[in-house]
Amino acid sequence: MNSEQLFGSNLVAMVTPMDARHGVDGSSLDRLVEHLIDTRCDGIVVAGTAGEAPTLTDTETAGLIESVAAKANGRARVIAGVGTNDTASSVERARRAEAAGADALLVVCPYYSRPTQAGIVAHCVAVADATDLPVMLYDVPARTGTAMDAATLVELAGHPNIRAVKDAKGDLFEAMSVMSRTSLDYYCGIDELNLPYLAIGATGLVSVVGNVVAEQNGELIYLVRDGDLVSARRLQSRLLPFADAVMRTSQGAIMAKVALHAVGIIDYAAVRLPLVESPQEHVQRLTATLAHLPTRSIAART
Repeated sequence: MNSEQLFGSNLVAMVTPMDARHGVDGSSLDRLVEHLIDTRCDGIVVAGTAGEAPTLTDTETAGLIESVAAKANGRARVIAGVGTNDTASSVERARRAEAAGADALLVVCPYYSRPTQAGIVAHCVAVADATDLPVMLYDVPARTGTAMDAATLVELAGHPNIRAVKDAKGDLFEAMSVMSRTSLDYYCGIDELNLPYLAIGATGLVSVVGNVVAEQNGELIYLVRDGDLVSARRLQSRLLPFADAVMRTSQGAIMAKVALHAVGIIDYAAVRLPLVESPQEHVQRLTATLAHLPTRSIAART
């Protein structure tokens, strides 16, 4: 089974809807999952960075995975974020995610501890060994403080369960180099660079803006695969103002919730501390971009 079958190609880093008291909002969660599937998302990342994973309890995380898996019911892959900076905790989260119905795991490079590359390898192997689920590594040095070296990725590619990388490093040359030396599939984890990653051979996207524009992201993937880079550039240029408003104002998870609330998918844009809700000028900037999003057209391709 190839990575697209294991993870999907048009993945969304799903936010965790919360109510006015900052508890998980089950009714908004159900609507959000249905919205993502309706807009051609084929992989839902649960309890990742955009899902505010560090503020979720183990019980909440397992409940989220179980709820999303039940709602998706095989219509989209469910990829559970299980990475922490503690290997034993990550292993336990992986096992709980498997029991809760996850189809795959997302494992972030351990943060805060800043392990050596040998420590990163040992950590990722321990988590990959914990279940039979396929693993997508998450390389995001801006958040973790440590990047996965190319040699580390090449070594980890030898593990039978480690199949893909969510790359939020932004080093396109390294990505091409690792893809040429391994069977790892790459997924772009930087919405501003979706088109360049697809153009160099990425299998797909793990997108925060996809919470609202998954169908347009799917169209971008289609156009690149079809070799129509002129149309792909045109579409990407129309998506950039929205991506800029979501990813380059206060914070991606915060602004994705603002956008989802604005279009009526979730009831509240609430986030948990240390995140705080966006100032009004950011909200106004984002909502102004919503009116200019390109019309969804991927339905005509299927």
